[in-house]
Amino acid sequence: SNYQPNAVSPKGAMGLMQLMPALAKYYAVEDPFDPEQNLTAGLQHLKTLLDRFGKDTATALAAYNAGEPAVAKYGRIPPYRETEDYVRRIMSLVKSR
Repeated sequence: SNYQPNAVSPKGAMGLMQLMPALAKYYAVEDPFDPEQNLTAGLQHLKTLLDRFGKDTATALAAYNAGEPAVAKYGRIPPYRETEDYVRRIMSLVKSR
């Protein structure tokens, strides 16, 4: 989203945390472009993924980006350039703090 609350990806992901419509619906997000609702749902989902993947941050981030089925298919971070770049970028931010 590049910190743009009204961002929409080519695949339909919305807002700051780039929620897909089904995920927004699952977390009962009424306005996916509202930063508070978007961040709350996105962080809840990320926590769920961290719990599911045993606190493996890189794999949880890959599942957030590419979807859990892609991680399950490969048994690891899927070999998608976008996902690999996403995980690398976020992990760099985490390590720099």
